[in-house]
Amino acid sequence: MQISRRSIQAPSSVVMIRPRLFMPNPETAVDNKFQSKASHLVDSAIAQAAYDEVTQAVIRLETEGVRVHLFEDLGNNDTPDSVFPNNWFSTHSGGHIAIYPMYSPNRRWERRNDVIEMLKKEYRVQDVIDYSGLEADGLFLEGTGAMVFDHLSRIAFTARSNRADPIALERFSTHFNFEPIVFETADDSGMPIYHTNVLMCVATEFALVGFDMFTQPARAAEVRRRLEESGRDVISLSNSQLKDFAGNAIELSGSNGRILALSQRAFDSLNMDQRCRIERTARLVPLQVPTVELAGGSVRCMIAGIHLSPRI
Repeated sequence: MQISRRSIQAPSSVVMIRPRLFMPNPETAVDNKFQSKASHLVDSAIAQAAYDEVTQAVIRLETEGVRVHLFEDLGNNDTPDSVFPNNWFSTHSGGHIAIYPMYSPNRRWERRNDVIEMLKKEYRVQDVIDYSGLEADGLFLEGTGAMVFDHLSRIAFTARSNRADPIALERFSTHFNFEPIVFETADDSGMPIYHTNVLMCVATEFALVGFDMFTQPARAAEVRRRLEESGRDVISLSNSQLKDFAGNAIELSGSNGRILALSQRAFDSLNMDQRCRIERTARLVPLQVPTVELAGGSVRCMIAGIHLSPRI
């Protein structure tokens, strides 16, 4: 059972995109309060720093035994957020791929046929369900940013926002056999959290959750209960830790067991008790991505996990 649990929740292969024209996206700044500006840097310096951070992150993950399919953003379109591929597609056991409708028009250029074709070539793919046509109706669902999956219990935890439309969520959940658990959130200014994956991380044997940003205590208790029923150690994160991207982490399977990939900033925000509880089952692997984090996402957003069976 341990081997099965590891392979389902913690993928050993991922897709990452190395950006060319990276910058905090002005189209997403209104509702993404995790974004910030680097007023001391010119655009070219920001772009080069993000490029270098992805390069080093890939090297570190490959050293840990994670297979990384690295794609280059050649800068043919206006794609300042291309470094975050987890928002436009997801993969699922049984050979299924979903392609998602994106809220910001310039993020729609991030969808790439070459990524999907690589997955078909290297992994066993049965079908690809494309929801991007929902954009014409103003319906959006930004992948594993909008949803945090418990692949073991088939739950899609979803913070309600304009990037997680209930109609799109219902269609996805029906097609992919997930139970949606939806909840309301608010940051210190009363704004809904733009993506669920900055609020929580579900790993094989633990979960990191920022319960203080839930606006309904009963719903927070329900989320905690469902996670604990699955046997996970539920670790609460403070609002300040969420702002440091401690919730934006992803569990992966490396050559020496499971790891939790997160940013150095997120790692530094965790206290010793939290680190010890995580490292009972997954080794912490901090990555230096301070420039990428200017765009309002961190390590989890940079990594699209591959939950497909390899052809070889």
